Amino acid sequence: MALLYKSLSRRVLLTSAAMKRRITTDARQILLSPPLISIDFPDIWNSSSCLDYSSTATSYDDPQSTTVIDGRVIADEITSGITSEVRRMKNSMGKVPGLAVIMVGERRDSQTYVRNKIAACEEAGIKSEVSSLPDNCTEDQVLNVLSHFHEDPSIHGILVQLPLPQHLDESKILSSVRLEKDVDGFHPLNMGNLAMRGREPLFLPCTPKGCIELLIRSGVEISGKRAVVIGRSNIVGLPTSLLLQRHHATVSIIHAFTRNPEQITREADIVVAAAGVPNLVRGSWLKPGAVVIDVGTNPVEDPSCEHGYRLIGDVCYEEASRVVSAITPVPGGVGPMTVAMLLLNTLESAKRTVLPKP
Repeated sequence: MALLYKSLSRRVLLTSAAMKRRITTDARQILLSPPLISIDFPDIWNSSSCLDYSSTATSYDDPQSTTVIDGRVIADEITSGITSEVRRMKNSMGKVPGLAVIMVGERRDSQTYVRNKIAACEEAGIKSEVSSLPDNCTEDQVLNVLSHFHEDPSIHGILVQLPLPQHLDESKILSSVRLEKDVDGFHPLNMGNLAMRGREPLFLPCTPKGCIELLIRSGVEISGKRAVVIGRSNIVGLPTSLLLQRHHATVSIIHAFTRNPEQITREADIVVAAAGVPNLVRGSWLKPGAVVIDVGTNPVEDPSCEHGYRLIGDVCYEEASRVVSAITPVPGGVGPMTVAMLLLNTLESAKRTVLPKP
């Protein structure tokens, strides 16, 4: 009898497990659309001819008078205001904003970016700390450093320098940054609030925030205009498109799977190029009189330069400057604004913590 009961119980358990599997399978079959993560294909751009100026050269009979949007000058103005605010905070409360940077590995470009950020902090009077970890460090080591900075009341902003080594879960690490110290603006809650009308993120991502500020300070009208964002990274492309929408632009996103990207881009009043592909956007892609914000910073070998390379953008500057009404240079355009926005986010975070609540 006991043997029979045991056999029946096992059969019920097996049947129950089978039913659960069937329910799960049936639920998946209700929809034809796959899980979103399963279709997150990488954007691999075809850039075989991007550096060949002659292949798509265009003749411009009536070259446009083009304004160069000088990011360095605008960033200096903003940083000057930040410096004054930091000095006022220090004199009245004896405290200054603090920024912590977590650097994993020894990528030369990342080291350069971190040095620039630390130098900007020093210039503005903002406290800064850098925690450098080896390339082969574990995820737990990064999270432990994060936890240390979370508990440090003198640190108001935490920045994890990207990209991280491939063995680390970038999404998990960025999501672990405490919301009130996420001065990079990459926390899912910050991104979600950016995407939703009527919501205000604690922090806007620095590069998109800098792009919008460049447009506004250059007198470029955004509301009602057609904007194209080339590239859809979580760091620049996606938040820039969301931010342009919040400013009431009609936005199209170009990515590696877009058909007829040149035709779509040519309809835009505002073009933000953030694909990370040198000279991807040619003069023929651009509408006469358009405004171009070039986020790309691509090193190209050049023995005549001091470091053996020079930086060029995602937009072919020589061609574009003969078509558009305004354009940012590379370097000296978006880069300085990104650093200035980081300082501003850190200052705003410190104000929320230090200043008495109204």
